[in-house]
Amino acid sequence: MSPIAVYALTKAGVELGCRLTKELGADLFVHKRCPGPEGAMQFKSLRHIVENNFFGYDAHVFIAATGIVVRVIAPLISSKDRDPAIVVLDQMGKFCISLLSGHLGGANALARQIASITGGHPVITTATDTAGIISVDLLAKERNMAIGDIEAVKAVNGAMLAGEVAQVFDPEDRLGLVGQECHGEIMAVMVKSLEQWQPSVPGIRVSWEKAKYEPSILVLHPRCLVAGIGCNRNTPAEEILDAIKEVFHQNNLALASLKALASIDAKRDEAGLIQAAQVLKTELLFFNKEALGAILAPNPSERVKFHVGVDSVCEAAAILAAGKGSLIVPKTKTKNVTVAVALAP
Repeated sequence: MSPIAVYALTKAGVELGCRLTKELGADLFVHKRCPGPEGAMQFKSLRHIVENNFFGYDAHVFIAATGIVVRVIAPLISSKDRDPAIVVLDQMGKFCISLLSGHLGGANALARQIASITGGHPVITTATDTAGIISVDLLAKERNMAIGDIEAVKAVNGAMLAGEVAQVFDPEDRLGLVGQECHGEIMAVMVKSLEQWQPSVPGIRVSWEKAKYEPSILVLHPRCLVAGIGCNRNTPAEEILDAIKEVFHQNNLALASLKALASIDAKRDEAGLIQAAQVLKTELLFFNKEALGAILAPNPSERVKFHVGVDSVCEAAAILAAGKGSLIVPKTKTKNVTVAVALAP
C-alpha cells in the first residue's frame, strides 16, 4: 500500500488524480460515477472510504471542495501528532491547500510538492511558515526527535512568533543549533546548564533521559538509544517488552528515545523479538557472529559463547547498532532476556 491516498470525485478530478498518483506513487480512489483507470479503486461514499482509510495512509489528497473534506474528516481527527496529512486541491490544480497536519504530518511539504506538479499555488496558513520562522515541531521531525508533550509546542512557537527568544538546553547539540542562535529561522539562545534555565521563559530541552513535562518547556527526545537484546528461544514478546521497559525505567531513560533493537542474526526469525519491535515501532537490526565477535564487550559470557559462538550478544549488538557508540547500560538479565543499552553519537 502506498503512503498516500488520492480521492477524485469528478471526471476532471480523475484526470488530475492520475497525474498525481503517477508522480507521487499514490493509490487512487474514484467515485463510482466516474470512469477510472485500471488499478483505481471505486467508492460509493467518500465518508465511508475515508473512514476505512484514514489511519492506513500517511497522507490523503482530496481533489474536491474544502467544505466536503472538512465534513468528512471532522469525526476522525485525533491530535496533531497522530493525524495524517490532509491536502485539498481544486480539479484544475490551481490551489493546493495544506488543511491538516502541516508540520508533523508533512501536509505543508506535500502541498508544495503537488503545486510543483500541477503548476498551482500552495496554500500554507501555519503561522510560523507565514512568518518565516521554522516551527519547533517541524524541527523535531527533521532531526528525528520525539516530542514529549505536544501542547508545549504552542508555548515555544508562540514566543518566537511574538519576537521573543526561546532558550534551548541541548548539551550534545543534537538540534545542531550551536552557532546559529538568533539567526535565520531560529530565535534561540543556548543554555549551557540547567542552573542557567529561566523558568519564566519558554524553551526547549533535548534529552534522552526521562523528564518532567511542563506547559512552557518543550522536551524533545532524540532517537539515539539502542537496546541490544539476547533471549532464549520462543521467549514471548511480552517478556521481552517488560525487560526493555524495566531497564529504561531503572536507568531513567526515555523510551521515546529508543532508536532500534539489535541482536544476533540467529534470532532473525524469533517471533517474540519481531513482535516487540513492532509494538515499540522501532527498527530491528541483526549482526552476524563475525561482527559481534569483533566488539570488545565489557561483560563477556562463556555460556553465551558455548550456545551461539560469541561471548557477547546484547552488549556487542547494542554497540554496533549505535554506530560503535558508548555502552551506557551494561548487560541486565532476567529469566529469559538480556538487555544492554548503547548511546549513538
